Amino acid sequence: MTFRDTPWPEGTPCWVDLMTDDPARADAFYGALFGWEIADQGEEYGHYRIALLEGRSVAAFGPKPPGMEQAPSVWTTYLAVADADKTVAKVSEAGGQVLMPPGDVGDAGRMAVVADPTGAVFSLWQARENIGLQNVNVPGTVVWNEGMSRDFDRAKTFYSEVFGYHLGDLSNADFSYTTLDLDGRPIGGLGGISEGESHWSTYFGVTDTDAAVAKVVQLGGSVRGEPSDSPYGRMAQVADDQGVVFNIISVTG
Repeated sequence: MTFRDTPWPEGTPCWVDLMTDDPARADAFYGALFGWEIADQGEEYGHYRIALLEGRSVAAFGPKPPGMEQAPSVWTTYLAVADADKTVAKVSEAGGQVLMPPGDVGDAGRMAVVADPTGAVFSLWQARENIGLQNVNVPGTVVWNEGMSRDFDRAKTFYSEVFGYHLGDLSNADFSYTTLDLDGRPIGGLGGISEGESHWSTYFGVTDTDAAVAKVVQLGGSVRGEPSDSPYGRMAQVADDQGVVFNIISVTG
């Protein structure tokens, strides 16, 4: 089990959350699937809900903000930054879009919502009292985040310029993919796609992928990609009972 109590290094995925039409329904689904306890932060924070495992934060849910009720419900990846305002400027200079300018979230931190030049949306998190993920890389927690882009080369240039990633390119004639490396260690990935919209994906760890897929279906969710083996673990793509897509992969811990 990997616990963390200090801010994540710049460019590291440090948080995931889901803005959904029915947060209470999400509480029930993910709580049953991953064994999460849910802590409602109250009216002051718009009833944002922190998911806990072993008493440590692992994700969050919340209602869609006013005026964004028609926006799609998706798991959003947050990348850690030391200065949200400076990083937003880099995003713009590199051809990205600023969808929500930097703003304080109480004493917890400062955040912004941006998109890369290919349209993949992600958030920035400048930690203060809240570092984000406190428990990772074990069943029931985030184990991997990756951007999937309709323009692989442009996306590689963008993320390298903004976050200083070294690219561990694994591409071949049939497959475009690179790890995003910091200090010689992969902290996420970036792949090319020919269909669908550019996006960021979240992988949650499970003990048994096939059993977790069966549980998803039992809870009213659906299977988008059948379980398959990979060098990194057995994985599958699923959707919750509100149609929100995410990935699961077998891990130990």
